[in-house]
Order: sequence, then structure tokens, then C-alpha cells
Amino acid sequence: MPHPDEREASDARYDFAAIQAKWLPVWEELQPFRTDAPGDKRPRKYVLDMFPYPSGDLHMGHAEAFGFGDIVARYWRQQGFNVLHPIGWDSFGLPAENAAIKRGIDPRGWTYDNIAQQKRSFRLYAPSFDWSRELHTSDPEYYKWNQWLFLKLYEKGLAYRKAGTVNWCPNDQTVLANEQVVDGRCERCGFLVEKKKLTQWYFRVTDYGDRLLDDLNQLEGAWPPRVLTMQRNWIGRSVGADVEFAIEGRDEPISIYTTRPDTLYGATFMVVAPDSDLAAELVADADPAVRERFDDYLKQTQATTDIERLSSDREKTGVFLDRYAVNPLNGERIPIWAADYVLADYGHGAIMAVPAHDQRDLDFARAFGLPVRVVVDTNAPVTGAIPIIPTDPETGEAVLPDDLPPLDPAETGVALTGDGRLINSGPFNGLSKNNAIHRVIEALDAASIGRASRNFRLRDWLISRQRYWGTPIPIIHCETCGEVPVPEDQLPVRLPDAEGLDLKPKGTSPLGAATEWATVDCPKCGGAATRDSDTMDTFVDSSWYYLRYLSANDDTQAFDPAEVEKWAPVDQYVGGVEHAILHLLYSRFITKVLFDLGYVSFTEPFTSLLNQGQVILNGAAMSKSKGNLVEFADELRQHGADALRVTLAFAGPPEDDIDWADVSAAGSAKFLARAWRVAHDVTSSPDVEWKTGDTALRRVTHRLLADAPGLIESYKFNVVVARLMELVNATRKVIDSGAGPQDAAVREAAETVTLVLNLFAPYTAEDMWQALGYEPTVAAQTWRKADPSLLVEDSVTAIVQVDGKVRDRFEVSPHVGADELEALARASEPVHRALGAREIAAVIVRAPRLVNIATKK
Repeated sequence: MPHPDEREASDARYDFAAIQAKWLPVWEELQPFRTDAPGDKRPRKYVLDMFPYPSGDLHMGHAEAFGFGDIVARYWRQQGFNVLHPIGWDSFGLPAENAAIKRGIDPRGWTYDNIAQQKRSFRLYAPSFDWSRELHTSDPEYYKWNQWLFLKLYEKGLAYRKAGTVNWCPNDQTVLANEQVVDGRCERCGFLVEKKKLTQWYFRVTDYGDRLLDDLNQLEGAWPPRVLTMQRNWIGRSVGADVEFAIEGRDEPISIYTTRPDTLYGATFMVVAPDSDLAAELVADADPAVRERFDDYLKQTQATTDIERLSSDREKTGVFLDRYAVNPLNGERIPIWAADYVLADYGHGAIMAVPAHDQRDLDFARAFGLPVRVVVDTNAPVTGAIPIIPTDPETGEAVLPDDLPPLDPAETGVALTGDGRLINSGPFNGLSKNNAIHRVIEALDAASIGRASRNFRLRDWLISRQRYWGTPIPIIHCETCGEVPVPEDQLPVRLPDAEGLDLKPKGTSPLGAATEWATVDCPKCGGAATRDSDTMDTFVDSSWYYLRYLSANDDTQAFDPAEVEKWAPVDQYVGGVEHAILHLLYSRFITKVLFDLGYVSFTEPFTSLLNQGQVILNGAAMSKSKGNLVEFADELRQHGADALRVTLAFAGPPEDDIDWADVSAAGSAKFLARAWRVAHDVTSSPDVEWKTGDTALRRVTHRLLADAPGLIESYKFNVVVARLMELVNATRKVIDSGAGPQDAAVREAAETVTLVLNLFAPYTAEDMWQALGYEPTVAAQTWRKADPSLLVEDSVTAIVQVDGKVRDRFEVSPHVGADELEALARASEPVHRALGAREIAAVIVRAPRLVNIATKK
């Protein structure tokens, strides 16, 4: 047995810095992860990480996300697949431009300097990337195809320009999509978002609302349930009816969307959004006093966020517009109000208010003394025949149970939203709510005053940005021809040089001031024209980048359909849940458009999704301002890439947050040193017959080989690391025993540790592989199959508890029956002593491993 001091000396030889310096140039030369070898017949897997934004060096979140993605990529490579695992940078966008403005430099310089730094850190961290496919979305070679994609959507009628109320960030001086407003604030800078009227470019995502929702069923079990729920809630499909209401003094009726057409007889007023075009039209010729009140209220509304407007506990406010609508079913004249709890982009910007059966309408009606009419009796059963309500024989009045709620929301302040039967509804009286909905829609359709309809919470994707650092929109504006697409052979429309341009946010795009760039001849008539000065939302860049990786170096097409057929869709996507709505929804939309255009043969871009949690410190998100930032570069220098990767994998399930205060990179380094020393202690030759080795150690080895695939595929990386530690310890015991390092089972175990450790700690694994007598790279080795005969246990350890305390252990057959195991437990001397004179109340047997005896108190 080696002397303890000798073992310590062996540990000391594990020098992560020297190992990294040794193997990094070897991998650079060998390029073991390229996927373009001709004639490669292996089945294919596409593993993709959400690409990083170059906002400085890599951080601990990158270390976690890309570490997890690399585990999956390396695993499938060992399973015999040709694995595509590319890398690129999402390099356009506001943060780069804002940082450049702050520093007085060109966004290009800031962006590409950061990319170079991140690339150096990535190489040291050693993910198994195919670097030959590297891309940057701010390269003209990339954004040319953004413009091509825009033109394809434009040709299909899915890209359009319109005037409307938009979210406006007063700090960044640009518009934001609804999804980029979080709690009423800009997701980038945190400023309160305002509403502003602008003419902007949109993608018609709502045309795909049904498919975006229904196709989520394809992803059940492969995407995290909470992501599917978030997508479904954001799309927010509802089914109801569009109802035509005539407006006094207006030639055309207006269309109201409602999910409750059964309550039409209960509509006692109408509400329009103050910031809608309809509201402006209705007050255009109003009495000056009405107009003044409306204008004041509109200003108040525009200073209020959508979140505040939709709050259920906020006091209701509004103004009467001195206009009336006509209920299409009963002909009743109802007043029209403007109120901020209705949004301009919901339905048609107006609602029929049914205060008895909608809480927000009720709150408004009570605040302004408007009528409340119950039209659904929620006391009446909704199945079977219409009940006969019993009456008092003396008074003739209806007798109702004492526990029924009162049917007067005007008094109680609580709307009646449950099921029931219609009352006060003319020919529809007595119908259950669900039957009434269908019958009312039929009546509306027959009278040509309404129709069945669907509505979505989802809004069209606003892609215009009034900033410099983005993809120029390939449209030319001509006074004669209108909107003219840039011909494809003139793509890319390159960004002009930033020198001489004032990039500071000012509400209009800096590109408009680039006169030489903006002034062009119209492609149709040859007359004077101007380029569109807005740039595209960067989510356009990331909506299809997974396809560009397949043809990253092809300047003739966005992607080669043959390569798409080989690789796509993505088999495993890895990234943060913060992109559960924006990026994933837009990628799904663009994929479906490309499917309809015949460019791809699938409708969902990402077959399987893994979300990682955050890396936090002392229970809080890391932040420079909080002084609790753990720098990736510092940890890398102190502990090495492998120790960081093992620490993150071992910390817990990937979706959980990792508190860096609760983990130990130093402990991971010690484990790696033990594993490394095991390989260096092996003295048997590579061709030794493993079957001659220690059987118990071989069982531990083969249990790991058998169990690890299922654990990796279910993302239980921490369990695999724990099992690796178990195997290293078991191997160490045999090395330090009489069998020693020459035991054949020691070599088998050491090689298995090396192969599995490659998933988590590639440098250490490569050095161990060489120590075991093999050529690089260990990453190219295939997974070894477990020997089934070594997975059958000769015996297992049964535990006997008395009142929850372990009193005995003994070896039994894995096939022992429950009765036999109970008899053995009752015969145990330690169990007899523990029981004493107490009477047994119950015996629970879980053969073959547990007997639990409970006694009477």
C-alpha cells in the first residue's frame, strides 16, 4: 500500500493549468468536433446552445448554460452520433449601441472586441464547438439573409407597415414589442414605458396564432411544462363572437368582440379605449366641454402603463362621450364611455359592458351609477330540465335555500360569473350558458349582425427600431411608387459607417441623417427615393440562426435545403427560461412561415428544450452594484475549467438556481485530482483481460455504464457525477488493497471513469486517456456497453428498523419474498433487544431491502 505522503505527492502532480496548456493546442490542431467530413455515415444529432450576446467577457451564467449543453453534445458523440454543436454571437442590439455611445466609440469596435474576448474564454472553457461554423449576426454576410427573410415575408403579406400606438422607451428612444415590456418597464434599461403614435413595421404573427398554440401539443414531454404554459398564456386564444353595434350618428357599425355573447341582453353600456382611433373619431365633433374632458383623460391614460390599466384592484375612471350605441338584439340605446381599463389593441378597442357578469364592468358601473342587469341566474342548475321553483302556499313567493347568494351585483359588488340559466333575455330565457352562447351566435349570424370569432392575446410582432446598430429594413420609399422592396440582387443593404453620425437616442433613427446612404433611386421608376431608416428588432436575427449554422460559409443562400434535411430541426436546445416567450415564440413563427414557403419540412424548430437556472450568490442574483459578483475569469484562473464544469454539473438539477456560496469548486478540483491519480496508478496493459479482475469493482463499473445514459438523457447530471465519485472511491480501495493497481478491474474502472468524465471535465479526461496508453482524443471514443451478467446482484443489504431506527443489517437474495424477509427480521437478535417487552403494532416490508417494525405506545 502506498504511503499516505506518497499519495499526497501524487495529488500534487495534478496541475490543471499545465494540463490545459498541454491539450488546448492539440485540440486546436486536431479539430475533433468538425462535422463536415465527407462520407460520414453516422446518424446525426444537432445540439444547440442559445448563442451569447457580446456584452463583455463570459459570466457564470454562460459557464452553466454552455457547460450543460456540452455535456449533452459530448454524450451523443460517445453514443455514435455525428453531433453538430455550433457557436456564434447575437451581436446586434441596443446594449452594444448604448455602450458605444457612452464611450464615444463605434458599436462595431466595442462589439467585435467583446466577441474576441469571449472567444478566448470559450476556447479555454473547452466546449465541443465546431468553430468552422462560427457566425456573428452583425456581419453583412449574416444580416443580408435577415433582409432576404424580410422580403419573403413581405411578398407573402406577412410584413406590413402601419400607424398605431406603440410602446416607447424614453431612455433608449426606440419602440418596444409588447413582449419587451416587463411590469411596465423597458426590459433593457428599466425605464417606464410610454405610449406613442408612430408608423412602424410589423410581422403578422397573429395569422399563425392557432398553429402556434395547437402545435405546442407536439412538444409535450420534450419542453419544460412551465415554458409550454407561458407560451399558451401569451398566445391567449379565446373563442367568442364579433357583434355589430350601430352607433348613432355613424354610418358604419362597430364590431365588438366578446367571449360571452349569451350576456348580450345584459349589456347596459359600451366602453372604448381612450387611446383608440375609435374614441378619437367619436369625440371629433363633440361638444367642446366633452372634448376637453376627453383630452385631459387621454393624457392621463397615456401616462399610465398597460399593467396599471389592467389591474383589478385599481379605481375605475372614465369619461362619457355623449354618444350612444344600439344593442343589436334588443334595440336598447346604451351610452358610450371611454375608460382606461380597455386597451386599444384588445379585440377592436371597444367592449360591450355587462356589469352583472364581469367584475371590471361592475366596478365601473358602480363608480358611475350605470345600470346593472342580471341575465344569467347562477342559482339555477345547468343540467336536466328547467326546475320548478317551489313557492310558499300562503304568500305565493318563491322559496329559495338560505345559502344561495343574492342575485343583485349592484348591491353586493360581486359579479355573477358562474354557470346558470338565462333570464331577462327574451327568446333565450331558460337556456344554459353554454347552449345560449351557441344559440345567440346562430341568431347573430342569421341576422348578419355578428359571427363566431376567435381572439388572441398575442399581438403582431413590431420589428421597427429607431436605432443604428441593427439590420437595415430593405424597403425604399418613393413618392410615386410607394413602398418598394430592395431587389434581392442588391442585398445586403449595408449599414453606413458610424463615423460622423450622431448615435444618441433622439426618437428617430440615426440612419435618416446618413444622407448619402439614405438617398437612392427608386428601383421601379428610377425617380428620387429614400431608404427606410429603421432597423430590425434583434429577435429577427435569432429567430432563424439555427438554420444559418447549417450553411454558415455559403454566400449564395441563407441555408442549403439539403443541409437542413440532414440536420434540422434541432434535437436539443439549451438556454434560459427568460427566453420562454420572446425568442422561442418568434423562432416558432419564422419556422412555420418557412415551412409554408417550402424551405423546410418541419414546423417546430427545437425538438427538445433544456432550461438552466441562474447562478446566484447568497440567495440573490449577482450584480456589480450589489457587490456580489462572481467573475467567471477569476474562477477560471483559480480553479480551472474542469473544476468549474464539474461544480456546476454536480450542484443540482439543471433547472434549479445554483448558489455559488453553497458549492465548492475547490472540492471539485480535489475530486478531479483523485480521478486523475487513479488513471496514472494503473499498471496493467490496455489489452489485459478485464474478466479476471475484482468482481465487486466490475459491478460498480458496469452499473455506471448501464445507468448513466438514462440519467444524462433525463438531465440528471449531478447524479452521474455522484456515481463517478462512487466509482473513483471504489477503484481507489482496490488499488490500495492487496490486488493493487495491476488488477484488470482497476484498468476497466479507470477507463470508464475517463470516458464518462469526458462529459464534464475534458482536460482531465484527455490527460487520463493518455496516461492509460491511448492516443487523443477521448471525446471520439464510443460508449461501452454494460455486461448484463454484472448487473445481476448476488445479494443485497436488507435493513431492519424498529420505530424508525436502524437496528440490524444483513445480506439476502435479491429475490427474497416478503414473508421470508419478515421472518428473518423477527429472528434477529438486535431486533429482539430493541423490541424488549413492547408489543408490535405493524410490520411494513419492502422486499428485498427494508423491514420497518412499529410498536404500540
